[in-house]
Amino acid sequence: MRNLTLLGLFLLFGLAMNQAVAQSLSSSNLPIILIQTNGLTIPDEPKITASMKIIANVNGIINQVTDPANEYDGKIGIEIRGASSQSMPQTPYAIETRDDAGQERDVSLFGMPKESDWCLISNYNDKAFSRNPLSFHLFNQMGQYAPRTQLVEVIVNNEYRGIYLFCERIKRDKNRVNIQKADPTALSGDSLSGGYIFKIDYSSGFDNWTSKFKPVAAPNVAINYVFHYPKAVDLSQAQRGYMKKYMDNAETVLHSALSNDTVQGYRRYFDTQSFIDYFLLNEVARNNDGSKKSRYFHKDQNSVDSLIKAGPVWDFDWAWKDINECATFAATDGSGWSYRINDCNPDIYSPDLYPLMLKDTLFAQAICKRYAELRQTIFATDYLHQYVDSIAELVQSAQVRHYTKWNILSYDSWTPEVNFSPTNFQGEVSKLKSWITRRMNWLDQNIPQLCKSSSVSVVPVSGNISVFPNPTSGITSWNAYVPPSQKLLCADVLGRITTLSTVKVDGRTTFDMSPFLPGIYFIWADGSKRDAVRLIKN
Repeated sequence: MRNLTLLGLFLLFGLAMNQAVAQSLSSSNLPIILIQTNGLTIPDEPKITASMKIIANVNGIINQVTDPANEYDGKIGIEIRGASSQSMPQTPYAIETRDDAGQERDVSLFGMPKESDWCLISNYNDKAFSRNPLSFHLFNQMGQYAPRTQLVEVIVNNEYRGIYLFCERIKRDKNRVNIQKADPTALSGDSLSGGYIFKIDYSSGFDNWTSKFKPVAAPNVAINYVFHYPKAVDLSQAQRGYMKKYMDNAETVLHSALSNDTVQGYRRYFDTQSFIDYFLLNEVARNNDGSKKSRYFHKDQNSVDSLIKAGPVWDFDWAWKDINECATFAATDGSGWSYRINDCNPDIYSPDLYPLMLKDTLFAQAICKRYAELRQTIFATDYLHQYVDSIAELVQSAQVRHYTKWNILSYDSWTPEVNFSPTNFQGEVSKLKSWITRRMNWLDQNIPQLCKSSSVSVVPVSGNISVFPNPTSGITSWNAYVPPSQKLLCADVLGRITTLSTVKVDGRTTFDMSPFLPGIYFIWADGSKRDAVRLIKN
């Protein structure tokens, strides 16, 4: 388990690496959050009642700790959140805004839509303060939902705790994961079909169901899908049974010979656009958690949308860097496919969704096309660099206090990185930007390789069957006669099949390729042994 491994590393590096230094905060250009628990220790769970003030002046006015609260001033519930991140010296928190009676209270914070559930994500493992906000921003720009964010400085019980990322928790809501509210009383029909949020993550046994299928890389390992919404304790047996059966059916089709069929295949169950966007973002970041942990899915009621969607994205503090977890993620040249996490003997194995989808040439081609489009906009290296620089400029003053509090520059603070640790903040920013450049250069060379396979099975030609001329630019002949009971079929490299219009000339069957785009095609006679001839169109 990662948390045990990291705890060992933490002890090995010694106290000098992680020792906090007293640091006070009087003013900041970032919003200031002050939390007071009245002497109570914040537990893992359940939440305790506390108070929270947020000072967030506008129009460039510096925030002073002594200013009156102007963004929020009231009760909250608070607990420690996360798995291995709970052990970090800069503790992450889950927060629920409450009224004076202790009930959930929906509020708008930092311009985000009204809700009651929020997170304070630690930046102990992200020395550039960019990895999560950049990732969430990109997914939003791709037209998908990811949590909205705000960088803040935090004081808990009069102790300065550093720079945090305040953000939305992943939750069913019209402004978050916009699916219908689940009905625990439903026994059948549309009400039972949604909405659900589930994930690949650590599980307890009660909060999950086990997939019918095991990963090829680990045939003895079970894949568990964890319920996120509704919570496991709130699920009815009917809801549990429905979601397991639906995902079992979806995976059965994905593993079947009909998988790539555009009507009867996996597209009946999976929303390909969300899976493409999720794939690309996690590959750009080479996120080792993107396929195996904090990996979310959601499904609405069938009357709204019956497809399983990938996302939201979450948890990128181990991404955008070279880490000593396995050869894939330790590579310093920008190489490696994060979706192949199962090759790394991970603590949680990934279902073989992407390896199977990528066998579909249409899906692979769509990934290449989407990547090429995004490479001109939000995946442009300059765009990514500018976003990182904008964060660096925003925290330029606050990072001095943060690194005075947490003396972690020049050390591996949490992730075991394989290369040098800069001794200053600007070095961390430059290191991240250099990593991005290497990664994008590698993807430019290797994303197109995903698109070169063909879904058409080409059987070696038997006998003297051939087409000529080959290459061709127009009229082409099949050197044997195709009787009227048979059709001459043509498939492109995307697997799209067309019936050719043919004419018998001098005992041969001829057809016209001039309307076709240049490329490689496979020609065969329907009803034959499906021997296919490779034809090049000039």
